[in-house]
Amino acid sequence: MLDQKKVVDNFDEIIKKLNRRQDDFSYLQDVKELSEQRRTLIVKSEKLKEQRNIESKKVGALVAEEKKHEAEKIKALIVTMKKEMEIIDEQLNQVEAKIKGILEVTPNIPDDSVPTGQDENDNLEIRKWGEGISNSKIKEHWEVAAKLDIIDFERGTKLSGSRFVVYKGMGAKLERALVNFMLDEHGKRGYIEIEPPILVQPQIMYGTGNLPKFKEDTYYTEKDNLYLIPTAEVPLTNLYREEILTGRDLPIYHTAYTPCFRQEAGSAGRDTKGIIRLHQFRKVEMVKFTKAENSFDELEKMVLDAENILQLLEIPYRVVLLCSGDMGFSSTKTYDIEVWMPGQNKYREISSCSNCLDFQARRMKLRYRDDKNETNFVHTLNGSGLAVDRLIATILENYQNEDGTINIPKKLQSYLQGQTIIS
Repeated sequence: MLDQKKVVDNFDEIIKKLNRRQDDFSYLQDVKELSEQRRTLIVKSEKLKEQRNIESKKVGALVAEEKKHEAEKIKALIVTMKKEMEIIDEQLNQVEAKIKGILEVTPNIPDDSVPTGQDENDNLEIRKWGEGISNSKIKEHWEVAAKLDIIDFERGTKLSGSRFVVYKGMGAKLERALVNFMLDEHGKRGYIEIEPPILVQPQIMYGTGNLPKFKEDTYYTEKDNLYLIPTAEVPLTNLYREEILTGRDLPIYHTAYTPCFRQEAGSAGRDTKGIIRLHQFRKVEMVKFTKAENSFDELEKMVLDAENILQLLEIPYRVVLLCSGDMGFSSTKTYDIEVWMPGQNKYREISSCSNCLDFQARRMKLRYRDDKNETNFVHTLNGSGLAVDRLIATILENYQNEDGTINIPKKLQSYLQGQTIIS
């Protein structure tokens, strides 16, 4: 959530920066007007409290002088003032609720280093790694998976509907191997492994910015008032909500593997084949908690942590800096890592690494105490490290042999009892 004071005090600048997201933010004018109403109400309330205190002291003096009649008049005045204060407090609560309602659906401000653009076509390629295969004989991952009988698309649909799959045999083993491999590698780079719940309370979804704006993309259990997580970022980032951390403990790195659940409400007709866009998918997540002055450096390191996995698996990829119109709601700056998919002859996203500054921490009331004993909002970062299903699809296309078999990446073979090929 944006800082209300900054929005009001730097209104024109904030609007100018937000407009780079290629959306209309003129509604923030209401925040400016409501903030003025809020100030007026606060001044009224404080004046009434001051006057009430003065009159209350008079009552004591009049009672001591046995001027009961005059004392009763002032008591009646104090009662009237109290009722006025209650009305003002209710008006103040309503104004603050309106301000909050506006700010909680307003996205983060793009950093100045983010290129201005409309969509993915305006993203900026930063670097490439590895040589991508270009061979028209390479089949797309779903064809290979079905032929090898390692992913059952039909039975997944039979069990749960479209965009659900069943991994079986070497497919299930490959998934497990990748998860263990990635968690081990992130552990070597300082990430503490967490196994969080995958059902969370509404305020947890709110903390990361998933509610209220993206409610239509969520899976919700009405009976228990719990949401299935769309990513492990949600429980990981909320681990320390409403706490004050010690500055010397920062940065904190966490990683977790979880299934993730998304309605994909806005993706009708996109990636209906294969395992690129599922309602239930698997992901290893990275989350960082940092001081304000370190968060952008930590973002660069996080991208390298995600790249490390792909380099070890020897999978070609590129890193792109997302333009202002393509970034996520909570992010101020995002890098996507896209793997080369020779079966589709294009790059596909496998990781997004984002710096959210204090945007999520304000929603979660997450702070830290610095060396001067002052409290500041923590900066939060998150990144995929990596999306498991998409990584499997990538391996099926990049390690494909002419006979339809799949070579297992060398770094994974020890996780599969030395097996070198899927046939």
